[in-house]
Amino acid sequence: MAFGWKLYGDGKTPPLGEAVAPDERLSWPRTAGIGAQHVVAMFGATFVFPVIMGLDANLAIMMSGIATIIFLLIVQGKVPSYLGTSASFVGGVGAVRGAGGDSSDVVGAILVSGVVLALVGVLIHYLGVRTINKVLPPAVTGAVVMLIGFNLASVATQTYWVQDQWVALATMTFVIVASLALPGFLGRIAILLGLVFGFLLSLLLDATSGAITSPDGTGAEVTRDRVNLDAVGDADWFGLPEFTTPHFSVNFSLLVLPAVIALVAENAGHVKAVGEMTKRDLDPVLGRAVAADGIATVVATSVGGSPTTTYAENIGVMAATRVYSTAAYFVAAAVAILLGLIPKFGALIYATPGGVLGGITVVLYGMIGLLGAKIWKENRVDFANPINLVPLAAGIIIAIGNSRGTDVPLLKFDEDYSLGGIALGTLVAVLGWHLARAVAPADMKAALAREGAHPAAGSTFGHVAGEELAPDPSSVDEVGRPGATGGAAPSKGTRGR
Repeated sequence: MAFGWKLYGDGKTPPLGEAVAPDERLSWPRTAGIGAQHVVAMFGATFVFPVIMGLDANLAIMMSGIATIIFLLIVQGKVPSYLGTSASFVGGVGAVRGAGGDSSDVVGAILVSGVVLALVGVLIHYLGVRTINKVLPPAVTGAVVMLIGFNLASVATQTYWVQDQWVALATMTFVIVASLALPGFLGRIAILLGLVFGFLLSLLLDATSGAITSPDGTGAEVTRDRVNLDAVGDADWFGLPEFTTPHFSVNFSLLVLPAVIALVAENAGHVKAVGEMTKRDLDPVLGRAVAADGIATVVATSVGGSPTTTYAENIGVMAATRVYSTAAYFVAAAVAILLGLIPKFGALIYATPGGVLGGITVVLYGMIGLLGAKIWKENRVDFANPINLVPLAAGIIIAIGNSRGTDVPLLKFDEDYSLGGIALGTLVAVLGWHLARAVAPADMKAALAREGAHPAAGSTFGHVAGEELAPDPSSVDEVGRPGATGGAAPSKGTRGR
């Protein structure tokens, strides 16, 4: 089922205790309204992360709509979801650019990861998720998610924050307060509201206190206005985004490949969360969902777009409205495609001041890292066991300490190939854990088998990378506030994202 939705009742909002199923819909005006809410929910992270990665935000928005349609068709409309920009690639992209790569190298490397993700989805479909858990247990997955997030710390503080420290501080404070003080849906889009707040504050400071002298994005000390809207005035109202042809490099591909681990986790958690909310067994569709995300990422990056992932921000909308209809997601996808055809809109996005991004990224990157700890907690990973403690500690420190990646590689094989940062940290975490388990004495292996970190304990990729099975109010969303009322409210960092 992808089209042909049944009309729910009289097409009006479902009464308390009932919900609109994925293969049902409300009246089309109401469905359009729900679709518009999904656009708002996905919007902030979907265009913030392309800006951070140096990719075309307009194209990212447009391709997110196309990616969502691809996903819904492949899963046959059984998993309502929006595919927005993934945050998991930000660290690897930073390493690619630090090694001299340009946008064509970036999208080429991500495209390769999309192919790998699609193949993993096929394996899950035929072999089952427990097979993947044997390779990537929650102890390892949590470490990889953590090192991806914390590896980005220097980007947030040394690239963005220093461009305008006071605006960055004010924006960060606004996001923290808004995420907790604003009610319901507003709290869940605190990142987007924080960006608007910081943008307006920067305009006000330009008008009242004049230009600022500080490092720009390249680190050079310059005097400039915080907000430059010249490009907005020059941009057309309608037109195609700028496409980029991918360029492939083995070295660059390896730098972003660790993000696949996080994406498998995100998609699996998303499917489990939707299954809980809709009271349906969606495990048979899990492989399709992972493969669909990989295929969508391949399609998006083949023209220069951003990598995609399932968005739990949109699950919050479903929880609040109790409308799980995939028809609303097709509406949201169509709106996103139309937004991508407005170059003036993209130019406005690119005018976002660096200080504003500083305030937002210290929150977003930190949340990505802490989601790794959340995976450990929910799967009861025991760090008194050296099998978990020793190799994962090494991998995390390698990634965080070598945050500039290939600028100063930790392992250099020749002039064209080296490893550092996220790539080397992930290899140490994954291979080191399996080596430690292989050589550990029997009592440590037995202890491992009794905890949630071992695949024999029945753990899965649920509850990971910001995706929660959250059927109760104790769940938190992407900015740490309680889940929305009206049902389960799983969430995502940045997810992600």
